[in-house]
Amino acid sequence: MSTIDVFNGDADGICALHQLRLVEPAESEMITGPKRDISLLKRVKAQAGDRVTVLDIALSKNRDALDALLDAGAHVRYFDHHQPGDIPVHPHFEVHIDTDANVCTSLLVNDYLQGRQRVWAVTAAFGDNLADAAREAALPLGLPADQLAQLQALGECLNYNGYGESLDDLFYDPADLYRQLRPFADPFAFIAESPAYRTLKAGYQDDMARAVAVSAAEDRPSGRIFMLPAEKWARRISGVFGNQLAVNSPTQAHVVLTAKPEGGYVVSVRAPLNARRGADHLCSQFETGGGRKGAAGINHLPESELGRFIASFFEIYK
Repeated sequence: MSTIDVFNGDADGICALHQLRLVEPAESEMITGPKRDISLLKRVKAQAGDRVTVLDIALSKNRDALDALLDAGAHVRYFDHHQPGDIPVHPHFEVHIDTDANVCTSLLVNDYLQGRQRVWAVTAAFGDNLADAAREAALPLGLPADQLAQLQALGECLNYNGYGESLDDLFYDPADLYRQLRPFADPFAFIAESPAYRTLKAGYQDDMARAVAVSAAEDRPSGRIFMLPAEKWARRISGVFGNQLAVNSPTQAHVVLTAKPEGGYVVSVRAPLNARRGADHLCSQFETGGGRKGAAGINHLPESELGRFIASFFEIYK
């Protein structure tokens, strides 16, 4: 019998897995990738009796592969906060899905584990730009403000590493980053001792400095659009740049359009922080789009669709 862990390569997916494996140690096969590589279940080769845990991967984008795993006799445990579509009912399927805009997968795992690794759920929530939910989850920990700020920086750096067109854009393969995290039950020890954290923090600061120097291509009271070039730094920073824009201007919606070398754009959408709605609806109108109410994206927006996308963005966020 094999144990297989399938997880999103961002802060939420990595911290969700870290929580689980601190409480339930297991040697497992790991399947992950850049944050936008979400059709991961099709890479799973499982047999009857194998145990598959899925973390922070939209069920709607993996339904056929999930059905095949269940038909093969695998036991599947699923934690996620994206729109799932139709959820199967099966004796070997255990589901923990909540699409509330203030929930992330690591917070669902935290509930499942009854708070036994809460500090990592807080880290993930900060990384997922859910600062209010992170602070609320952190209340039982009684942490001072400076330690909360450290967890926020860690979450943002872990999340930053997940963005890119391919693994070649990232500083670390998310599976390797998890392996570096795995020996540390204490995130403050990881912050103090890990060379990986220093690398990510320096990369984050450098890439963000380039991004904030870019002026908005369009700026209206309801929303702003930013366009980044087809360069590695832009692909790495696109998502966390969108998060920072949302924090800095919580009444506006934001779009970050990152040009792709072969043409078209990768799209990151952030709903206003004071009204987390509509991002999933907007992006799902386009072929490779999806996400959640407060934050969503499109993996490939053809240039021919750009006008329609911008019109739809300002129709939803008036």
